[in-house]
Amino acid sequence: MVQKSKGPAVPAKSEASPPSKRRGRPRAYEPDVALGKALDLFRTGGFAATSLDDLSAATGMNRPSLYGAFGDKRELYIKSYQRYRDDARAATTEIFREEMPIRNRLARIYAVALDIYLSGDSGPRGCFTVMTAGSEAVSDPDIRAMVVDALTGLDKAFAACFRRAKESGELPYGADPAVLGQLASATIHTIAIRSRAGVPRRELEAIVDGAIDVMLGAK
Repeated sequence: MVQKSKGPAVPAKSEASPPSKRRGRPRAYEPDVALGKALDLFRTGGFAATSLDDLSAATGMNRPSLYGAFGDKRELYIKSYQRYRDDARAATTEIFREEMPIRNRLARIYAVALDIYLSGDSGPRGCFTVMTAGSEAVSDPDIRAMVVDALTGLDKAFAACFRRAKESGELPYGADPAVLGQLASATIHTIAIRSRAGVPRRELEAIVDGAIDVMLGAK
C-alpha cells in the first residue's frame, strides 16, 4: 500500500490572549476639593437641610460616586466636620505654641477665629461645632464624641496658655488657668453665634477686647 505523503505542518495558532487593556476611567474628581465643597454646604445649611442632590451638584459627583468616595451622607458629614477641625487647628497651632505675651496671644487667636466665622460667599457661617455639630450631637453618639473632644480640647489649649502666663508672672498667683481656659472658650462660642447672626466684626472685636480685659484682670 502506498501511503500518501502528509503536507507541510501548519503551525498551531497561539492561544495566548492579547494583553488586557486597563478598564474604567480615571477618577475625575479631587477628593480634597470635593470634601471642601461638602464642608461649605454643611456649614451653611447643617445636616438636615443639605440634601444629596445639593452635595452632588456642589461636588460634581453623582450619588454612586459620592457613596464610593465618602460613604453615606452621615459619613460625609463626619468627614467634613473632621476636615473643619483639622483646618481650624492648623490655623491656630503656631499661635498657641509661640512665645508671646498672653494678651497678644489671645488677640491673635480670636482674630483668626473671626476670620473663619465671618467667611462665606453667602454670608457669615460661624463655627461648625457650635452652629451645626452641636445639634447633631443630641442624637448621634459619634458626632457627640467629636463635639465633646473639640470643646474640651479648646479648653485645655487655652488653659495651657494661661498656665504659662501665670508661670511667667503675667497673671496673679490666685488665677485659675482651667477656669480662665473655659472663659476663653466661652468667648469663642459667643462670637461664633453672633457672627452667624450677622453682628458686625467691629462689635465682635469689642466683645473680644472686653473679655480679654476681664480674663487678664482676674484675681
